[in-house]
Amino acid sequence: MATPPPLTPEQRQAALAKAAEARAARADIKGRLKMGSMSLAEALGSDDPNVAKLKVVSLLESLPGVGKVKARKVMDEIGIADNRRVQGLGGQQRAALLEQLGS
Repeated sequence: MATPPPLTPEQRQAALAKAAEARAARADIKGRLKMGSMSLAEALGSDDPNVAKLKVVSLLESLPGVGKVKARKVMDEIGIADNRRVQGLGGQQRAALLEQLGS
């Protein structure tokens, strides 16, 4: 694997700030799911790039009443890989998630 080009201190700082902003946005989404102010249907139907970058297992674990075991069990039943992100889900997988875990 080739090494990435060296970054100037300003470029590095900008990249770190952008990454921190993205992490904060994803944490906010997971918090809204946990509190119930956002439903699974809204998250799966969202065109927000921060939702698209979330791993499916992380999204499911953020739902009330769904823990690590149940999230992985549902993903196994549907056939979703552990490392799949929301943007990589197909229409049938999204529908199956909504059917099993509600709206």
